[in-house]
Amino acid sequence: MAEKSNEMLNSELDTQNDKMEDVEDAVKIVGEKTDETAEEKKKGRFRQFMKKRSGHTEKFKKVNLFLLFIYPLFIMSMAEITQGKGFAPYFKLLTHHPGPVLFGLMVTAAIFVLLLSIFRHGWFAAAVNSVLYMSLATTELFKYNTNGNHLILSDMRIAKSVKSLKSFAYIKITPQLILGYIVVIAFVVLMFYFNPKYTKKAVTRTAGASVAILAGFGLVVWPKFYKPVYAFFDVDTTPATNDMLLKEKFLNNGFVTFLVQTASEDFANRLKEPEDYTEKRVDEILNIKVDKDCDFNGGVKPNVIVIMSESYADFRVFDELDIDKDVYKYFDKACEEGVSGRLITPTYASWTVRSEFELMFGLPVKSLNDPNMPQRELADRELPAMAQYYDSWGYNTAYVHPFQSNFYSRNKIYPRLGFKNMLFHDDYDETTDFTVDVEHYGTYVDDKSVYDQLVDLVKTSDDPIYIHTTTMQNHQPYNQGEDPNAEFDNYLQWIQHTNEGLNVFLSDLKKIDEPTLVFFVGDHFPSLRGETSVYNQLGMNGDNCSILYEQTYFLWANYDADFSDVPKEKFSFFYVPYVILDIIDAPHDAFIQKMMNFLKTMPVYSTSFNAETPHNEELDILTYDRVIGDLYSTSPITDKGD
Repeated sequence: MAEKSNEMLNSELDTQNDKMEDVEDAVKIVGEKTDETAEEKKKGRFRQFMKKRSGHTEKFKKVNLFLLFIYPLFIMSMAEITQGKGFAPYFKLLTHHPGPVLFGLMVTAAIFVLLLSIFRHGWFAAAVNSVLYMSLATTELFKYNTNGNHLILSDMRIAKSVKSLKSFAYIKITPQLILGYIVVIAFVVLMFYFNPKYTKKAVTRTAGASVAILAGFGLVVWPKFYKPVYAFFDVDTTPATNDMLLKEKFLNNGFVTFLVQTASEDFANRLKEPEDYTEKRVDEILNIKVDKDCDFNGGVKPNVIVIMSESYADFRVFDELDIDKDVYKYFDKACEEGVSGRLITPTYASWTVRSEFELMFGLPVKSLNDPNMPQRELADRELPAMAQYYDSWGYNTAYVHPFQSNFYSRNKIYPRLGFKNMLFHDDYDETTDFTVDVEHYGTYVDDKSVYDQLVDLVKTSDDPIYIHTTTMQNHQPYNQGEDPNAEFDNYLQWIQHTNEGLNVFLSDLKKIDEPTLVFFVGDHFPSLRGETSVYNQLGMNGDNCSILYEQTYFLWANYDADFSDVPKEKFSFFYVPYVILDIIDAPHDAFIQKMMNFLKTMPVYSTSFNAETPHNEELDILTYDRVIGDLYSTSPITDKGD
């Protein structure tokens, strides 16, 4: 009986379990059906919304027409407000310079018409246009906040080096910036909801797009078109011969118009072959008497070290500034031990490669129409830079730069200049060519580490050595001193640190029993932030800023070098190599002799320093010949060919 009862109990339990499983299966099936129903409902609601939205195109025809009509004004205004950090600068532009604002509006409308013609959907065209304008406006905002210079379209050439640029820029995401993006996104969403479309026939759309493209093309490359247009809208077309004038032009034209006008100006100033460029003409220019007696003072070839110190400048030229005497005391000591003077640099606040080009090639950027990146103008061949001369005279040659090798494509370009050794230090991927311990000061490699590397190169080279180094320590940002907001004080602290290392470096060279000549100069005055910079406090403008293109230099030697023929007056950067060659008594070819003659008759050849300086046909032809031409002039490269 007991066993029978247990069997019955187990049977009932099995039956109940089966029923529970059936219930669970039923619940699962119902749940799946419910999920399917919910998913279908979502899809259904989306289909209903899209169907309703599709009907909005015709239902709200007037609203859509208004949205399409008002969008160019909206996005141009948002771009101006974003880069100007508020409505006040834009309102001032509207009231004081309505013509350039109207021109910018027409340009924006043309771009929008082009996008509408391509995409037809108003919201998508607006989204693409918004990304373009807000990206440019934000880039302008960060660029000006970083170095006080405004964005021009040619700047975008270094966009591929964004990893490097991150270390330079002051990037601060503010609530105001976020709000601006929210407003723009909201407008695009509104257009998505009302769904305006460009419903014209294909032939009409093509015609509209063609007109927009032709107008844009004409505004950049066709002076007969854009000159009367600029005049009609009262656009400021003053030649931007220096960076301060460029800033004034920005204030007069506004962001959008400034971008377009400077693009047409850049195109007009592009490098062209000189009209009288022929081998015969080059031979005529170089048909001069050459001093044949130069023999390195009897065969003694000193080491030559060229130090281009990043953003190094002597702010004591401004009497208004109270500079601590200790900041420059070791720099002054070096000047007293050697010889010093003033040089005219081809750039201010940025574009280091302008100064680097002039010192490496012994050629003026003015002859290339002052490009921001003259290295991009170079022919794709071996180039007759100064390192080629030293190489031909039996020197070892080295380029030292404590930063990324691919920035400005130095690793690809500079081997063609005659440098046998190239030493870079890349913090980003932790690779280095340096053979000494590397320390940092602030964001970048300590100048003392660079000086140690220079000493090591001198000691380890079997031959006399020519070195060009471009340092990095004093590059912006200047927010890592005792007070992150005291930008100028932090800058001076770093300059003092450079000078302390410089003093140790020169002391080390005195202990080396090898004649060594050192040239030291800063590439340009530093980049300082926007409207809060010391330059604004000093009242710098397009008329009085020539002082910002002057740099104090020194020549120093650990042997009895003859500095008697070093020019006493100011002279341009690109003459420095010839002054050095004269000091070390290096051999001359016709080209070197010609450049030395230019130094005597035309010591300053610079657009930024003096816009009134006329072009010199002979110098421009020689520069073109060696940089991008057929190399008719005498050089170590042409001598190799013989």
